[in-house]
Amino acid sequence: MIIKPAKTLEETKEYYFSIKLKEIKKMQEQGIDVINVGIGSPDLPPSDNTIRKLIESASNPTTHGYQSYVGLKEFRKGFADKYLSLYGVDLNVDTEVLPLLGSKEGIMHISLTFLDPDDEVLVPNPGYPTYASACKIAKAKVITYNLIEKNNYYPDFEEIEKQDLSKVKLMFLNYPNMPTGAPATEEVFKKYIAFAHKHKILLVHDNPYSSILNHNQLSILAYPGAMEVAIELNSMSKSHNMAGWRVGLVVGAADYIQSILKIKSNIDSGHFLPIQLAAAEACNNTPEWHANQNRIYGKRREVVRQILEYIGSDYDKEQVGMFMWGRIPSRFKKSEDFTEYYLHKTHVFMTPGFIFGSNGEGYLRISLCTSEERLKEALERIKNDG
Repeated sequence: MIIKPAKTLEETKEYYFSIKLKEIKKMQEQGIDVINVGIGSPDLPPSDNTIRKLIESASNPTTHGYQSYVGLKEFRKGFADKYLSLYGVDLNVDTEVLPLLGSKEGIMHISLTFLDPDDEVLVPNPGYPTYASACKIAKAKVITYNLIEKNNYYPDFEEIEKQDLSKVKLMFLNYPNMPTGAPATEEVFKKYIAFAHKHKILLVHDNPYSSILNHNQLSILAYPGAMEVAIELNSMSKSHNMAGWRVGLVVGAADYIQSILKIKSNIDSGHFLPIQLAAAEACNNTPEWHANQNRIYGKRREVVRQILEYIGSDYDKEQVGMFMWGRIPSRFKKSEDFTEYYLHKTHVFMTPGFIFGSNGEGYLRISLCTSEERLKEALERIKNDG
């Protein structure tokens, strides 16, 4: 290169899964059959009505131009109706719902919208790595807060308040939690809201997993005082099997949404219209469709439990969502030692907990986005290893 990359890149590493997927692809090119149970990319298709709508609308010669930055009203209304029926949250379709090209991109938009250099952000440990990396790209300072097993992976607000919070502007949270599977609760959300009001912090709740193997679907925006101090990210990637479609949303009070739009409109353009029309149709999926997805995931979870129990992993049987989180067996010192051993000995790839933060060290994560048959094959490979 004739120029140096920005100094920001000195603190920004290539995403772990980007690196690992290249390694797995190389193994597969060498004829090695790797069973990947590390990635949360749904292997099931969207509903038939969703695909039909995509094909129908893409066949229309008038649907291929640029689209509005705020998205099709049909799509915004479809998702707003979901929020009302699932969570009891009544959103203004015109001012409080903003489609995103995936919620991961939304995390970046939000960080660039609200953070100045040297502002501080509270990020969960363990947590989704993108929270921290987006904040660093925005030149803000990341302050981690602990989520630990003995506290059911809920924050200790008294511990957090022992530090200087005067420069903190944002706080990321995520329930049902990834990677730990801790469920959302009314009590925890109310504590977050009270904390945010007390310290004048904007909460950014990431909520993509609430419909998967979870009987208590909650939004933080349903609770008193939340609209003043919280916005919520959601996505159709996991809940509707549309990960590659890049359909996410951010919802919340109009002034927050309009601020995010200023950044978004300078970075990307609106979704392809047929994707928006199909996403609006996906919002009409029946309860039976979602129930069938959960039956499939439930069967897979039983096989993953057998894997965890066979390798001697302690895990919480009450966790929810599309992953299983457990301790690595005691014979391994580090989570990466564990996952590298099984990748190269049995050709089964599981996610090491360390990538989610220091509190994730000593744990592993297994995705339910692999067929029941392949999970059973993974179990047999692990058993054959002894």
